[in-house]
Amino acid sequence: MPHKNLIERSPVRIFDRAIGGGLGAGNIGVVLARTGVGKTGFLIGLAIDALLQGRKVLYISTKESVEHITAFFEQIFHAMADELGMNEVPQRQLLMERGRHILCYNREFFSLEKLEQSVSFLKETTGFSPDMVIMDGTPRFEKTEAWEIDGIRKLAREWNAEVWTSAIVHREGQDLDGRGVPTEVARFEGDISVMINLCPESDHIKVKIAKEHQTGSPAQVQMELDPQTLLLRWR
Repeated sequence: MPHKNLIERSPVRIFDRAIGGGLGAGNIGVVLARTGVGKTGFLIGLAIDALLQGRKVLYISTKESVEHITAFFEQIFHAMADELGMNEVPQRQLLMERGRHILCYNREFFSLEKLEQSVSFLKETTGFSPDMVIMDGTPRFEKTEAWEIDGIRKLAREWNAEVWTSAIVHREGQDLDGRGVPTEVARFEGDISVMINLCPESDHIKVKIAKEHQTGSPAQVQMELDPQTLLLRWR
């Protein structure tokens, strides 16, 4: 399939339209779900879609090793290649890998200062400047403070990059607002442009838009994750 058609056929195009044309550089998006539902898979799917468009992606994890994240990228990339009927798969995979950097940190010792230093080093030595940043496992919204969220927004603006992160929704014992957003996340409403809820159903994972930039009532489209492949799809 020609590259342009491949990009246009991606379900992420529908997702982008549903959130007002995409997250956008300088903005923060948060994916909400219970543990094990598919937050990491969803984020990697967004990252791969961006990489296939020639964008640069920085993936930060404070939960897993580089090897684990690399294997997860390969798993979802090949599932996506099958789903979209991708041709020249090895070449596209190589381009994807060249446009991506994975940084893993010990959660207890991670800081925005260390992240800023790492990105400055990458830019100086390799010319790498991210268009999308995935922060998987940080910030921990139940513990974070306003200065950390402000710092993330500052870095997003400096890098001219969109930043996606995630937060856990517990089965019980957690205060949620009417959208299903935990109060520890909702308190940063003014700093978060997009909020996505991943809600497990009997045979799929429903993708619900809890917040879309400044729209009071976000559009609800029939989007879901396949629980086997964790690929975004139109239902």
